[in-house]
Amino acid sequence: GRGDLVAKAVARLTVPGAGSDNGAHLGDTNRLLLQGLYMAPHAVGEGLKGSRLIAHVMDRLGYEVLPPRRAERRDFVTAVKLRSEEELLSFCKAVQEASPVNSFVNPVPGDTPGYADQVVFADGTFVAGSTGEMTCDGPLREPYAVFCQGGTHWTQWGIALENVLEKLNAGSSSSSSRP
Repeated sequence: GRGDLVAKAVARLTVPGAGSDNGAHLGDTNRLLLQGLYMAPHAVGEGLKGSRLIAHVMDRLGYEVLPPRRAERRDFVTAVKLRSEEELLSFCKAVQEASPVNSFVNPVPGDTPGYADQVVFADGTFVAGSTGEMTCDGPLREPYAVFCQGGTHWTQWGIALENVLEKLNAGSSSSSSRP
């Protein structure tokens, strides 16, 4: 084709002014972009199902959850108000242990930019910082809320919640201050 028309097509497919040196290119990158768009509704659905499972289980156990378990959902995040710092740490440890990556890592609280309090993160994810994968975190202060999100398969949260319940039950049986 004509050089000027090829340049216009390249600018349209990538970034105006950058030509074919930058931006998405035909080939594997475009396949991955299109595959991501194709799979996005399924991934979102799995994350939403996981969030609903967390809300249902934790609400039935007497924990306050936001949004409420029967609320219409528009995002992945479910907050669970736990009863103590110990429960928050146990919850995050249980999720980390059920993670597909770095399940052996013990999440410890640390300083995080933007937070006045230390925060504990459980994020055994394939992509560092991914919010689409199963993660949870929470600041070490009242009301000891843990914020759960993601999950490429809702069953990840099913497995993680089994582990959470074991750890919370173990903690409550060793403490007489729990209701």
